[in-house]
Amino acid sequence: MSPATRNLRARNLRDTALRFSALGDDTRLALVHRLSRESPLSITELTRGATVTRQAVTKHLRVLEDAGIVAGVRRGRESLYRIEERSIERARFDLDEISREWDAALSRLKSHVES
Repeated sequence: MSPATRNLRARNLRDTALRFSALGDDTRLALVHRLSRESPLSITELTRGATVTRQAVTKHLRVLEDAGIVAGVRRGRESLYRIEERSIERARFDLDEISREWDAALSRLKSHVES
């Protein structure tokens, strides 16, 4: 494997870990869920009905933005946030790949046990 390929794989693994780490928090996952239904939304709109403060929502959105899951666009005095669909598609691809690898490992285990 070439150094360029190793670097690309390492970067992809870091990106994947960052994405799933960001999605691993209940509040952030709720924000993603809401943005997937009603997008774009401002911080004010995302704070309505939330169990956390506006400041906390802002911090969670920053984590999601750093992971590439949401994007914020300034409109006047506020930012509107929306889902980055390519990032969600990439997460789905990663989960599918993990599932295929897990299925292959279970198949190898079954063959080994049965032989």
